[in-house]
Amino acid sequence: MTNSMFDLTGHVALITGGNSGIGLGMARGLAQAGADVCIWGTNAERNAAAAAELSEFGGRVRSMVCDVGDETAVQESFAAVLEHFGRVDSCFANAGVSGAGVPFTETSLEEFRRVTRINLEGAFLTLRAAAAHMVERGGGGVLVGTSSVSTIHGAPRNQAYAASKAGLTAMLKGCAVELARHGIMAHSIVAGWTETPLASPALHNPAFEKKVLPRMPHRRWGKPEDFAALAVYLASGVGGFHTGDEIVVDGAYSIF
Repeated sequence: MTNSMFDLTGHVALITGGNSGIGLGMARGLAQAGADVCIWGTNAERNAAAAAELSEFGGRVRSMVCDVGDETAVQESFAAVLEHFGRVDSCFANAGVSGAGVPFTETSLEEFRRVTRINLEGAFLTLRAAAAHMVERGGGGVLVGTSSVSTIHGAPRNQAYAASKAGLTAMLKGCAVELARHGIMAHSIVAGWTETPLASPALHNPAFEKKVLPRMPHRRWGKPEDFAALAVYLASGVGGFHTGDEIVVDGAYSIF
């Protein structure tokens, strides 16, 4: 980044699910802009590989194994982030799991809760910890959650996932209003069909590809790097009056 408006030197960003996919794409953008970055993930090997890549941009980088659906794990991990970096300026709640793709009438409560435990409760626990720190520290901050176009369109056989992402979006709107007086901004990124370890198997199913790809105005799936610049903009706080937004990044799929 050459524009000083987006120079994140000295900025500390936490990205959950930051070892692959959209999370890693955002982490790359933040690290390239000069931010110090901490990524959380449940796969230690992928964490280490992502951290090694991000370290090449010159900032401080650390990865931690954290199950965001575990309240104690989140509290302990966030405390470890503060001990290592001293502060958190932006928090990206990106960790997520997909649904099992079973009919709604056959979806068990256990399956519904498996999804919401990470996608909604995990985001709540992560963002709550970050918000509490930002309020106590003073000086503002940024909270961001990765949502989905499944909150816009009907998501057959994926109601638990859609519900978890809609809940995340609503939660962040509430945060934007409640925490504005502390200088804290909150947004959700509404992601479209994107090449990630979570989504790629479905995207490259021949039947799905034939049906959906022609409806993509760009005639391609999204890529993790498509989220890098947006993460930098949000973390920078340049748009100081811009908060509570649902920012759709789907290559115009939703309006085509």
